[in-house]
Amino acid sequence: MKKKNKMVCDGETENSRRDFLSNASCAIFTALVISGVSSAVALTFPMTEIAADTAQGTECAYPLPSTDGVSIDHDNDIILVRSENRVYAFSLACPHENTALSWRPQDNRFQCPRHQAKYRPDGTWMSGRSTRNMDRFALRLEGQKVIVDTSKPYRSAPPSAEWDSAVLVL
Repeated sequence: MKKKNKMVCDGETENSRRDFLSNASCAIFTALVISGVSSAVALTFPMTEIAADTAQGTECAYPLPSTDGVSIDHDNDIILVRSENRVYAFSLACPHENTALSWRPQDNRFQCPRHQAKYRPDGTWMSGRSTRNMDRFALRLEGQKVIVDTSKPYRSAPPSAEWDSAVLVL
């Protein structure tokens, strides 16, 4: 049974929280439809396999990703992510027990297939057996190339300024 809105002053009505959330959801969905963006496309990142353009010592060069997405280089065990005008480079290995991470586009996250640890696109830990973020690599931009230095993976724990700074802001 639906509750009636109660009257407040001057004949106006007060909407319930449920009415507000329902109206807000409809407005957001309508805005996405009008703009031509489906909610599924807006929330998922495509995954592609890549290979380094060049590799010299511990450095690998990749083209700068032009759109948000996840690129995995299995030969060098590197994940390159572009998300919200930021680029990150991660180790492909889960920090818990070094199992190769998988990208789950339907959930917009990384997951360890062995112990189900879950990570956001920026590498931050969400849940599961691991208790820290994905390991990041130092990276820099040279022209339209992202240079990833794999000589030392940066761990987030204990708190690490290196891990925090291992990001390209576009």
